[in-house]
Amino acid sequence: MSSPSTPDISRLSVLACFAHPDDEGFASGGLLAKLAAGGARVTLVCATNGDVGEISDPALATPENLWQVRQQELQNAMAVTGISDIRFLDYRDSGMDGTDDNRHPNAYCNAAAAAVVNHLAGIIRETNPHVVLTHDPTGGYGHPDHITMSAHATAAVARAADPDGATPLLYYVCFPRNVFRRWWQEMADRDITPPFAAEAIDELGTPDDDVTTTVDVLPWVDVKLESLACHRTQLHDSGPFGQLPPDVVNMLMGTEFYQLAAPPGAVDLLAAL
Repeated sequence: MSSPSTPDISRLSVLACFAHPDDEGFASGGLLAKLAAGGARVTLVCATNGDVGEISDPALATPENLWQVRQQELQNAMAVTGISDIRFLDYRDSGMDGTDDNRHPNAYCNAAAAAVVNHLAGIIRETNPHVVLTHDPTGGYGHPDHITMSAHATAAVARAADPDGATPLLYYVCFPRNVFRRWWQEMADRDITPPFAAEAIDELGTPDDDVTTTVDVLPWVDVKLESLACHRTQLHDSGPFGQLPPDVVNMLMGTEFYQLAAPPGAVDLLAAL
């Protein structure tokens, strides 16, 4: 794999591997917008179609066609971001841990790991990325599909390594625990009910010490938010995030966090962008 010595965005190839439509926006929408604007070649892999996600307005989708609607929402979002190479793995959304959806035979969390890893390794060899982005091992808030994609993408990077030892830089997208606390505090200060119970806040997110890289994406936050808004079935103005003032959302969304996970001792490319 390539390993540039200088962070020329126009020469970069990046592979982003996420579990559901909209994960890419919350996780790294600002970085993806920055890369696209700078001419980088970005490929987005989405493991599931978000089949059991929310339906914010029944006029937008039904439980039966939500998967199709969410695929289109992702296409619309990436048109805003400037990314055209989108690969759907077409697994079924596994839902949250312990739900009946976890036991569905087509659920992503039940997929044969070897088949997915081989598929992702093939995409890595095809696209020859300098950087691979994916969920961190905690899954952010413990979603089974996030955790599964993290494991699969990590294994695929190792499997696709060139014989000479060259390999992409593997970055985990992080939602640090202190950032979750900031979101929750901003909501509490405005009497907004957060999406998870307050008692769970200390268990959510990446341990703060695991974060290696902080990226300022404030110049691209408008694109990030416009792209996220395309996921209409998942977001609504009356939701906890929609109730926060725009300046607070911009402040919280204007910084993204990553962990350079592999290879050991690699130069932190994202820190230099």
